[in-house]
Amino acid sequence: MSRPVDTVIAAAAAFMGERVTTSSGLRDHHSHGQDTHTPVMPDAVAFIETSEEAGRMLALCNAHGVPVVPYGTGTSLEGHVTPVRGGISLDMSRMTKVLEVNQADMDCRVQPGLTHRSLNAHLRDQGLFFPVDPGADASLGGMCATRASGTNAVRYGTMRENVMGLTVALADGRVIRTGGRVRKSSTGYDLTRLFVGSEGTLGVITEIQLRLHGIPEAMSAAVCQFERLGDAVETVIAIMQAGIPVARMELLDDVQMGACIAYSKLEGYVAAPTLFFEFHGTPAGVAEQATLAEEIAAGFDAKGFQWATDPDARNKLWRARHDAYWACLALKPGHQGIATDAIVPISRLAEAVLGAQEDIRASGLVAPIVGHVGDGNFHTVILVPPEPGGLERAWELDKKIVGRALALGGSCSGEHGVGLGKREFLELEHGAETLAVMRSVKATLDPKGILNPGKMFLN
Repeated sequence: MSRPVDTVIAAAAAFMGERVTTSSGLRDHHSHGQDTHTPVMPDAVAFIETSEEAGRMLALCNAHGVPVVPYGTGTSLEGHVTPVRGGISLDMSRMTKVLEVNQADMDCRVQPGLTHRSLNAHLRDQGLFFPVDPGADASLGGMCATRASGTNAVRYGTMRENVMGLTVALADGRVIRTGGRVRKSSTGYDLTRLFVGSEGTLGVITEIQLRLHGIPEAMSAAVCQFERLGDAVETVIAIMQAGIPVARMELLDDVQMGACIAYSKLEGYVAAPTLFFEFHGTPAGVAEQATLAEEIAAGFDAKGFQWATDPDARNKLWRARHDAYWACLALKPGHQGIATDAIVPISRLAEAVLGAQEDIRASGLVAPIVGHVGDGNFHTVILVPPEPGGLERAWELDKKIVGRALALGGSCSGEHGVGLGKREFLELEHGAETLAVMRSVKATLDPKGILNPGKMFLN
């Protein structure tokens, strides 16, 4: 007797052909992201190419109660793409078209498999760019699903602020459009924001309308180092409270800076608490912002700004920042990494970061600190020792860091999302009644529970 999933695979092959596969190699590739959760292989992988095809596939799976897990580039850090209940891994990697660019209105429409770096390469000659830049070259669909952020968020916002509309395939196969191209609307429920951050549990995103920005006339990057981590954090708070419109402001503790120096071959720096800055605007505006920031940093015993105005030097600096996760793993070959993702109100940042530093010291683990501190978001990459009890020690440290952030009025995740890794914190952060409303929305849009089951909620 065949299983429901076998029926789905056979029926899907009739209209998708060899793009539906049960190859063990491809199934293994789709069994996990970049996380420490136990991999689970899907029963099959389906390579979708159109919105209509996604809707047809979902209708088929819904009719037979077969789970569906969307898959972009597999760079998620919280187990989002792991098909914990088997079923179909819906791979969007062939949906990579830029469907339209409206230069005068500064917006575009793209397919979800396109990565943010590929989009910016396409836009460069038009004087436009898309600012949301997570460390990995993630797919834009995955970035929508997790409400991703990045180094530019302090000035340009996250995916929440830069997604104008979506095309979404629902669990029953209907394909809907939300939002549009206008900068504001007072009509109806804001379904776009509902799907942004839903992690594939409410629908599958198949097209995205994005807000674009003009490439700044001038850009300047700087590195500022400190003796004490606390002074670096206080500098961040003072700059934000002064209203200086920095484009990027990144914190690295001494351990993380040492890792980046070694991994990315950064010259002229020492392994000390460090801030990376970038300023955007007119030449005069950039100079004014930089001067004000440097004056504030000097008040906290900074060692002075080292400038990187040349595009190649600036790009090398930010490539090192984006490669921080890999630099951490290179510190301890054979170790896995758990990336915490806490965020707090900017006024509580010093308590959160310095408290995390004390927790790390007490744990005896290596866990570099790095973060988009301009918006209160910081990460610790906890390196998991390959020994009995190592993973448990790492998760215990993670819980302490998250617990402090929640106690300070923050969130367990500023950009990575919930997935499998943050489910236990949701009720503590939002409350039981709010969580019940979230569950009711899920039940309405996905009554059979086929969309990325096992994620977001503990059960």
